[in-house]
Amino acid sequence: MRIHDILEQKVAKQPVAPALTDSLGFDWCYEILGHVVDELAQKLVDLGVKPTDRVLLVMENCAPAVATLLAVSKVGAVLIPFNARQTDKDLQRVIDHATPAAVLFTVSVSKEAKVHAEWAGAQDMCLAGLNGALFATSRATDPVEELSDVGAILYTTGTTGVPKGVMLTHDNLIFGGRVSCDVRKITAEDVLYGVLPMSHVFGLASVVVAALLGGASIRIEPRFAPANLYNALLKGVTLLSSVPQMLAQLMHYTREQGHEHLPIDSLRYVSSGAAPLDIDWKSKAEAFFGQPLQNGYGMTEASAGVCVTRHMGSNDDISVGQPFPGVQLKLDVQAPGGGGEVGEILIAGGGVMKGYFRNQEATAAAFTPDGWLRSGDLGRLDAQGNLHIMGRSKELIIHGGFNVYPPEVEAALNEHPQVIQCAVVGVTRDGDEKVCAFVEASPNDWPNEEDLHAYAQTQLTGYKRPWRIVVMEKLPAAATGKILKKDLPALIKE
Repeated sequence: MRIHDILEQKVAKQPVAPALTDSLGFDWCYEILGHVVDELAQKLVDLGVKPTDRVLLVMENCAPAVATLLAVSKVGAVLIPFNARQTDKDLQRVIDHATPAAVLFTVSVSKEAKVHAEWAGAQDMCLAGLNGALFATSRATDPVEELSDVGAILYTTGTTGVPKGVMLTHDNLIFGGRVSCDVRKITAEDVLYGVLPMSHVFGLASVVVAALLGGASIRIEPRFAPANLYNALLKGVTLLSSVPQMLAQLMHYTREQGHEHLPIDSLRYVSSGAAPLDIDWKSKAEAFFGQPLQNGYGMTEASAGVCVTRHMGSNDDISVGQPFPGVQLKLDVQAPGGGGEVGEILIAGGGVMKGYFRNQEATAAAFTPDGWLRSGDLGRLDAQGNLHIMGRSKELIIHGGFNVYPPEVEAALNEHPQVIQCAVVGVTRDGDEKVCAFVEASPNDWPNEEDLHAYAQTQLTGYKRPWRIVVMEKLPAAATGKILKKDLPALIKE
């Protein structure tokens, strides 16, 4: 099965069921989505796109982006979703490496995509009903047999050198979508909130493909804004996949509207991923939503889904739960940063990538000799078999010879009532790594840094206490809402 086959099944089974709505005003049932996909697929063929060709989509979330994913599948080509908010230089690197047959731009929903389209000399695709939402440029390319079963290539964001393109097969993407669909029990009655970037595996597999498999509809937003999410929840969204930073801002916005709890009862499932939780914050979130907050763990190279909790009620479990059906994991306690019960998380199962496109050396390094995917993340397993994420192996801070795991320090500071969210990194000073915390707070409730240091002394062992605490109105974040820790050290003032 390929991704577009899912749509064709839904068109036959539930043609008038709602499929997609977005900020551009598109409101499509499954039958209309099917017609758009057919027309777009023919347009791609007219542009010269052939099976195994790469189609690069410079995008932000919108209905035409979902249609492009399905049309590319129908042609037998491979989609490369690219976040429009990245630079021309980043885009050129991907173009040089992937050699796409066509580059499409979601110009109507993204000023950045429009700028990229002008830079690339793209033209309106002139598709009936899409109102100039997509521009394209094309060129000749050669087929690549290696990609015959690949549905998408997702490029990781590197700071130097050639970017790595994660090859996810149709089976990988459908596996990732299926486990998400099944654990959330998605049906045609559900409305998913689609603000997680579809250029990222979380939004692509765990939202788009999962919704298609369940026959649900997606309310699509190009960018996160707490007010938009708040209003969408009031209008009937039933499933919310998020990152903790999104939920923290939603809770803060809701309090500003005069509510301590979310004033709705239609939302039936809330999940968090991409960053660790702490018990105090989790308890506040569960009281806010009036239901358990499910926590999950995944990565691009594993098609998003690795583990998830399955709580029936509120509790003090801040793990990421146990593996999805069809996923296996184990710990390599000999990995850098390991020791004792902490080790690198190794993964096997139906979501594990085919490899990195045109990069055999990186592919070989990503797997153990016996075929397990190396995650680069540190974790431990508790007595119940639940996985606890201790951080990235590269983010481990070694201060005074002691291992400091950033999530522990973040969890402690997040309990302070004036802290919205926190991020901790290590900075090298005088031959040692120092613990540095960056705290997001409201201008209307600005904490005193000395008070935060005093609070940390009551919560943390000496070597884990921050050397510096920087209070900010907003932490730098990626399109997913995930904090960009690599940008934080430069903000320290000596």
